[in-house]
Amino acid sequence: MFGWEYPPHNSGGLGVACQGLARALVAQNVELVFVLPKKLGVFSEPFRFRFADVAGFKIAEVNSLLVPYITSEKYKVLINGVLPEGQYGATLFDEVRRYAFLAKYIAESETFDIIHAHDWLSFGAGIVARKISGKPLVAHVHATEIDRTAGKPNEFIYREEKFGVITADRIIAVSNFTKNVLVDSYGIKPDKISVIHNGISTSDNMDSYRVDNNGILKLKRLGYKIVIFVGRITIMKGPDYFLYAAKKVLDFEKKVLFVMVGSGDMEGAMMNKAAELGISNKVLFPGFLRGKELASVYQTADLFVMPSVAEPFGLTSLESLLYGTPVLISKTSGASEVLRNSLKTDFWDVDDMADKILSVIKHKSLHNELVVNGRRDAYSCSWTSAAQKCLAVYNQLI
Repeated sequence: MFGWEYPPHNSGGLGVACQGLARALVAQNVELVFVLPKKLGVFSEPFRFRFADVAGFKIAEVNSLLVPYITSEKYKVLINGVLPEGQYGATLFDEVRRYAFLAKYIAESETFDIIHAHDWLSFGAGIVARKISGKPLVAHVHATEIDRTAGKPNEFIYREEKFGVITADRIIAVSNFTKNVLVDSYGIKPDKISVIHNGISTSDNMDSYRVDNNGILKLKRLGYKIVIFVGRITIMKGPDYFLYAAKKVLDFEKKVLFVMVGSGDMEGAMMNKAAELGISNKVLFPGFLRGKELASVYQTADLFVMPSVAEPFGLTSLESLLYGTPVLISKTSGASEVLRNSLKTDFWDVDDMADKILSVIKHKSLHNELVVNGRRDAYSCSWTSAAQKCLAVYNQLI
């Protein structure tokens, strides 16, 4: 299995999805070799090292500096500012090629039946392994370049992505939404694509988790409602629509605090936009959060909003429900296919979005109904089910 990141050294949902699926496959008696492009150091989660000898879960690492959600231009600046000249490729694209080159040696030294590559960054490595071994390749599409750029793709990434899905023996898409993009924009035949929705990792102690954010708790005691956005602050996630809706809500209800959790290329622009709209005193930007800090925000919030322009799935909406916070999600999201008891909106309809936000924060009965039924939907999305569907794909290819 070729990936690009793995928690806790992840910058988004790609690593979380890889972790959930990898664990579930190992639980189904699959011997898994997970390949990473970068030596990340010691993993804080003992699972990976423990399963190395006990259950056949091994980590093979290729040393490189890579994150999946960064532009080539930004990566080049990072390289020039941090690393010795000549040690790594000059751009993100060079690093993708370097990963593919090194995959040859990994494929030659391992025994395996199936190659499973996650997203375009790993497709090149998977293709090389396929060529060396003759084993079938599964290309797992978590997002497309069409999604990430709201229809204005980088030509290099689009070509690499398209070559990967065309070359693969089978494609896994995380939603019907993504499958349709692959058919319409990449020319893939529908019968080559299997839709396998993401799962969610659950914890028995989510209900008993203690909120540590005293500042937010004080605001709650003063009567403030908390509305959150969690995700990369970039065009495909619709952060600007979140702020436009926030402005409309605050015109009717002053005691609402909007929290935009995450980081991304539009973060500075969104801070400026909040000031331009005159609501900067009601919008918080805590940056990228994980672990207890993120759990605290989820559990404190009255509503989670995902106004994505294009969202192949949207794991954060499931996370929110598991912590007892209802969700309002974009109709253009994979999560909308599995969350039947959640509020949905068109990302561009900020009036509808504002109306639904006000309805949830003003009507406790609606809030509670969405929590109970939405949470039931979230719990039905298991990584075990996703792993079993992956196994069916593997067996068909073998």
